[in-house]
Amino acid sequence: MTPIRVDAAIVEPVTLAEMRGHLRLDPDDGGAEHALVERLITAARAQVEVAARCILVPGRYRLMLTAWPRDGRVPLPLSPLVAVGRAGLVDAGGVVTDLAPGLVRLGEDTREAPGLVIDPAAPSLLNRAALIEVEAGHGGAGPPVPPALAQAIRLLVAHGFEHRGDAPGPPPPAVATLVEPLRRLRL
Repeated sequence: MTPIRVDAAIVEPVTLAEMRGHLRLDPDDGGAEHALVERLITAARAQVEVAARCILVPGRYRLMLTAWPRDGRVPLPLSPLVAVGRAGLVDAGGVVTDLAPGLVRLGEDTREAPGLVIDPAAPSLLNRAALIEVEAGHGGAGPPVPPALAQAIRLLVAHGFEHRGDAPGPPPPAVATLVEPLRRLRL
């Protein structure tokens, strides 16, 4: 049961215009560095997401279950969880029947212990599967991106821009200092 992102639109937490200002790039350069800066933003966001163990862009994720968990809880590696977008049963023919609202709902802690709670009244999955779609991530309908994580992205982009073409080196120490207090704990 691995959640799969089902929407492709990604709005980065740090914009190209904001990053160009941070890097003090000449506004009259005709966009010569746009593609590089956009790739650096995407790479830096992914690096901060891994370090902080959270999603910094809003998205919809789908998962399939072939059996309900015995304890009624489905832990998810998606933090922060925002909402259950859809919950339904898929029969052998691939037809999806939506479940009643409330049978699948968010757990109590959507940031540190994100997961779903399955109501005991949920129908059996005998010869069926459960299709669940959740909204997760900072931005959009979720909580705003913490300023420290946005700053960590800016520092990583600036570091990558400054050292492009050089041998890979460690990220600036300030990045770890910014991310560590917001890192999601794992037990």
